[in-house]
Amino acid sequence: MNPEEALQYKNVGNVLSYFRTVHTFIFDVDGVLTNGELLITEKGKLLRTMNVRDGYAMKKAIDEGYKVIIITGGNSPGTIERLKALGVTEIAYGAKNKMKYYETYIDKYNLDEDGILYMGDDIPDYQVMRRAGLACCPKDAAPEIYELAKYVSPYKGGEGCVRDVIEKVLKLHGVWF
Repeated sequence: MNPEEALQYKNVGNVLSYFRTVHTFIFDVDGVLTNGELLITEKGKLLRTMNVRDGYAMKKAIDEGYKVIIITGGNSPGTIERLKALGVTEIAYGAKNKMKYYETYIDKYNLDEDGILYMGDDIPDYQVMRRAGLACCPKDAAPEIYELAKYVSPYKGGEGCVRDVIEKVLKLHGVWF
């Protein structure tokens, strides 16, 4: 099955029912909240871009009482500052073992895994996506992640995939606007 066929297949049927139980959103950064590209300055600084609409959706979810957690292998002070400004308080950065952080948050908040939406895009996300109740990915995710996802956003990383999944959950609960 090619990626376009998989996208059409995964986004039909009972998939929307998975969004009804979501109480927690966990996102990777590079390739999900960003387009996965890095701009490297002459002085070696790494720059990323993030989608403003994704940011609005995360803030809206937090304001409505949903947990928003970030687990990323990256370590960008600018990214962390941006996420904190949106109200994200749980940010695991430099996470070489994402499962360890995932389990820490489950224990810390006594989370029901069926209500966790995890969005990742590459191999470091694979194990966590196998555990989360609703594994999601952007449409440009690595093939292994694409196959694993229960929902594939029609948007690429950094281009609205985060807003896509948050908006679905909040609309189902009548709190999008």
